[in-house]
Amino acid sequence: QVQLVESGGGLVQAGGSLRLSCAASGRTFSRYDMGWFRQAPGKEREFVAGIHRSGGMTSYADSVKGRFTISRDNAKSTAYLQMNSLKPEDTAVYYCAADLRTSTRAVATTMSVYDYWGQGTQVTVSS
Repeated sequence: QVQLVESGGGLVQAGGSLRLSCAASGRTFSRYDMGWFRQAPGKEREFVAGIHRSGGMTSYADSVKGRFTISRDNAKSTAYLQMNSLKPEDTAVYYCAADLRTSTRAVATTMSVYDYWGQGTQVTVSS
């Protein structure tokens, strides 16, 4: 079992920044990949960013490339999503997720691959 708790969401003006955190517990953090997804009202949940368990490989949705940065601190069992130059269309509930496959060669971008999910944190960007 893995427990994931997101924090850091809030209300920000367009062009502003937020940093989301995802604190993990239950299994050795360095043994699984992490992903961030988001879901806007009336829309399907979508992949935002992912990071390999080693921290050496990342993946981003085209819509956030160059603006968002995913990172992790295995010593603190925490993943982060730094969000800069925020836009109103970034408004959504953001979820972190854990991929516990034994080994991976690429960061998964598909929801069904992820085994555990946090409860989500709301990000609202005003224009």
